[in-house]
Amino acid sequence: MRFLAPGAFWFAAILPVVVVFYLLKRRRLVKLVSSTVLWQKFLADTQANAPFQRLRHNWLLLLQLLLLVLAILALSRPYFAGHAAASGLRVIILDASASMQSTDEKPSRFEKSRAEALELVDSLKDQDQMLVLLAAGNTVVKQSATADKAALRRALRDCQVTDSPTRLTEALKLADTLVRDKQSPEIHLFSDGAAGDLSEFESKGLRVTYHRSGVRCDNVGITTLDIRENPENRQERAIYTSVVNFSTNARQTVLELLFDQQVVDTRPLNLGPGETSPQVFTATQERDGIFTVRIDAQDDLAADNQASIVSLLPQPVKILLLSHGNRFLEKALRASGRVEVTAATALPDDTGKFDIVALDDLTPPVWPKASVLAIHVVNTNLFDSGWTNLDAPAVVDWKNTHPLLRYINLDNVQISQTLAVKTPGWAVPLVDAPQTPLILAGELSRQKIIWIGFDTLQSTWPLRISFPMFIANAVEWLNPAAAKSQQLMLHAGEPFRYATAQPIASAEIILPGGASETIAPGGKEIVFGHTAKQGIYHLRAGAADVAFCVNVLDAAESNTKPREELRMGKFNTVGATEIRPASVEMWHWIAAGALAVLLFEWWYYHRRTV
Repeated sequence: MRFLAPGAFWFAAILPVVVVFYLLKRRRLVKLVSSTVLWQKFLADTQANAPFQRLRHNWLLLLQLLLLVLAILALSRPYFAGHAAASGLRVIILDASASMQSTDEKPSRFEKSRAEALELVDSLKDQDQMLVLLAAGNTVVKQSATADKAALRRALRDCQVTDSPTRLTEALKLADTLVRDKQSPEIHLFSDGAAGDLSEFESKGLRVTYHRSGVRCDNVGITTLDIRENPENRQERAIYTSVVNFSTNARQTVLELLFDQQVVDTRPLNLGPGETSPQVFTATQERDGIFTVRIDAQDDLAADNQASIVSLLPQPVKILLLSHGNRFLEKALRASGRVEVTAATALPDDTGKFDIVALDDLTPPVWPKASVLAIHVVNTNLFDSGWTNLDAPAVVDWKNTHPLLRYINLDNVQISQTLAVKTPGWAVPLVDAPQTPLILAGELSRQKIIWIGFDTLQSTWPLRISFPMFIANAVEWLNPAAAKSQQLMLHAGEPFRYATAQPIASAEIILPGGASETIAPGGKEIVFGHTAKQGIYHLRAGAADVAFCVNVLDAAESNTKPREELRMGKFNTVGATEIRPASVEMWHWIAAGALAVLLFEWWYYHRRTV
């Protein structure tokens, strides 16, 4: 045991004073008498007035001495020194993602982690500093570096768990930046490890302590939700969803489909351990509304038992095709769904009525403002570094994870010639040749653009089934209505953006629980970032009343199995540990003991005098 204020032991000098008070006799009054009969009593009085007496056994004396000893010990601030290494700065990263709401720890994983973090604050030495980071969809600095334990406790108590996914890589990189050039820093991560891939973070010898929370994985969750036009009946909507049983036992549940909170269909599900059940619902829709899927699973995590999506009635996509007669492209566009295709060889005066403009080997004098599919077209609006021609490029790679290349295979596509360019900053390459990208996609000044570097008629692509499939994906990706629908469904923690025709002075957001929040956009775009909880939100701005949905829909969060270790970078692995008290002060308990002795002494004294 060590003492932070050993000078308090000087107060021990008052202990003998208490003993002296018990040695002194009570002083009595002196009276003169005339009778010698009272000489005996006088002698007794003289003996009683002696300054000291023999010390007798007295419980009050013992209690008072014990009280003083405890008070002196509390003032000296004793503590037990642990084996923790000295650290000039400690960083607490508190995971506040959806999986931390799991109730396998009581009352939840998040509350258990917060309690352990508070214990770590109590063990902080006076000369050390600590800062608090809250990691969820975004990382927030809740408390900058300080040695004030009260401020650190307040910061931790202000932390709230969210329904958003974990972005621990961002939190660890921020912590690494904050402790750079500090002497012997430590990072304490309080999490269940459901963090996805941490390979981007290289610890580089940084001391990271992983305090694991969670004891089991007992969860059934909804991981995907999408809505399309039913390909077999265009008057219906098809709702696609997946339910996954992440627990080690078979589970039974009921999957419900609701439209504007009214039940449309129900299905019983029997899920084996680790089984994924994809489900497709079809439903008629007469107005814009919200489809919701939910399960009645009694599991550890409730946040992923429900998901919602805004469904807008499909409208025909108006497409302007500028071409010299590419019948393959025109047929593919007309077969791509609910579309209205207008073919022309020159750009008309009024292009504002079109949703998509397809430029097939034809450069217009004025670049259109609608979404653009540009085939074998280059100008300074797209590329400012020049271009050359490249003969017989070979397709070597394509990103099949991008929505434009869904179900696309380009193995047998041969190309006669293409334009060779450098990838601009606004685009990502989707299909590559060794020397140049062949297909680019991106957004330039809020305009969606797909660029194909070669003339499709000078290739074998129109003869492959992948060509009409790509055109159908391109129409869907470029469709402004589809982009609007995507803006109305967010993952928890993502900001909601909504463009208005006129500047809005103020807007109101109705939260899922019924509370409201007023924001001041100050322009033609509304940005709302407080989307930490899943549910249905409503935006009221002027005459607009827009609903948008926030969901979990993250398999990494629904898989609530606690990770025994975290792999950071290519070579570093951090195993789970348990928090151990280090340099814990004991004065709180000693002061409580002193108070108990004081109360007992008061009770004992009054018991004797009554």
